[in-house]
Amino acid sequence: MNQDIQVHGVVHQAPTFVVPKKSCDCHTHVFGPHSQFPLSKDRKYTPPEASIKDMLALHDPLGLERVVIVHPSPYGSDNSCTLDALRQLGQRARGVVVIDQQTSASDIQQMHELGVRGVRINLETQGVSDKKYASKEISWVYEKIKDLGWHIQLFTQLKVLSDLESVFKQFDIEFVVDHFGLINPALGLSQPHLDTVIAMVKSGKLWFKLSAPHRISAHPDGEDVTQLAQALIEANPARMVWGSDWPHPGGKVGQARNVDQPEPFNPIDDGAALNRLYKWAGDKSTLEKILVHNPEKLYEF
Repeated sequence: MNQDIQVHGVVHQAPTFVVPKKSCDCHTHVFGPHSQFPLSKDRKYTPPEASIKDMLALHDPLGLERVVIVHPSPYGSDNSCTLDALRQLGQRARGVVVIDQQTSASDIQQMHELGVRGVRINLETQGVSDKKYASKEISWVYEKIKDLGWHIQLFTQLKVLSDLESVFKQFDIEFVVDHFGLINPALGLSQPHLDTVIAMVKSGKLWFKLSAPHRISAHPDGEDVTQLAQALIEANPARMVWGSDWPHPGGKVGQARNVDQPEPFNPIDDGAALNRLYKWAGDKSTLEKILVHNPEKLYEF
């Protein structure tokens, strides 16, 4: 196997298994150069720069041949940085963008041609948990993208997902939940609202990104997320994808945010995360679904 990898000062374990060909990291970000792509004045945090070159220095040794660039919140609805990354990466990459009501049909068509296949609605960073607000956001986004076969990706909490069950049924579109829906693994599988969400996964209405367990875990190695991850995979392995969340923005729980200075990325070992997914999947066939076949379907590789 390959030796450990170091990127941005973080050491990443080498894979302990043969990573399938055409495996995809379905959740990464690119930041900067800030001189070329200015951050939004309304941002909640200021990220350091993280380049495509840095990302590939991680992905190539890990055997990750495909990537999904997810537009990060510090840019607001200016997707210039994300779209530039897609231009540079070509057929290796797909994108998920953030739009507003002024985004035109021609803008969306140009994004599609560059490889965009979804729109992210970031309720969590906005501090929004209101069902009516979320429903309105989903509705106008759907109207803009429904003819292109894109999906809607939601960053929000478990209760909000459960509350939106009837809303999801109204739209003939795929819904993707990132970062485990911020489900608290410490509360176990009997916690309120989880049964509703699991049922939506089983029916195929919801996809889940098994990404960024450090956002919900009290353990450095994410060990307490194992039961939740395996329950989601068992519910419907055809609706699971994996993402690293590189370069791991998001601050730390309980830490105040200050937009006047760069907020260091979290030092997450993405090689260990990939090895953890291998254990969660349990067998080669399921692993290939999560890393290869499901991303091919969802992002049209």
